[in-house]
Amino acid sequence: MKNHVTVKPIGVIHSPFKSKDEDIHPQVNESVGEIEIYREYAEGLSDIEGCSHIIVIFWLHKSKFTALKVRPYHHPEKLRGVFATRSPNRPNPLGMTVVELVKRQKNVLTVRGIDMIDGTPVLDIKPYTTREKKDSARCTWMSDT
Repeated sequence: MKNHVTVKPIGVIHSPFKSKDEDIHPQVNESVGEIEIYREYAEGLSDIEGCSHIIVIFWLHKSKFTALKVRPYHHPEKLRGVFATRSPNRPNPLGMTVVELVKRQKNVLTVRGIDMIDGTPVLDIKPYTTREKKDSARCTWMSDT
C-alpha cells in the first residue's frame, strides 16, 4: 500500500518573475519579492524577525514531470538523473530555497534572493541556521551554480 500525502499551502509568493520561461538565474541574488503568509498561519511567524535567512519550501506549480533524466540548465551537455539536479520538473514538484529575510510586516515577509515565479504556493518556512551550512558539501559534476 502506498502512502498518500496531502499538503496545504500556507501562503503565496509575490515575485518580479512572472513566467517559468524567464532566465532568472543571473538576477536571483539581488531579486526582492514577498512571501504572503495566509492570515490563519500568521501567528506562526512570531519571532521570525530574529532570522537573517529562511528556508522556503514551495510547490513548483508550473512544472511538468516528463522524465527521470534531465538536462540541467547550467550544464546541458549531458543528461543527469533528476534527483542529482535542481530541475523543477520532478515526480513531486517540491522546491526549496534559502532567502535573506529583509523585513516582516504582519503576515508579509520581504525577502532578497527570491527565485520563484509569481503565484508560487508556499508549503513551509524554516529558519536557516549554521546547522544547515555544510562547508564540505559538493556535487562533483556541478560548479557553483
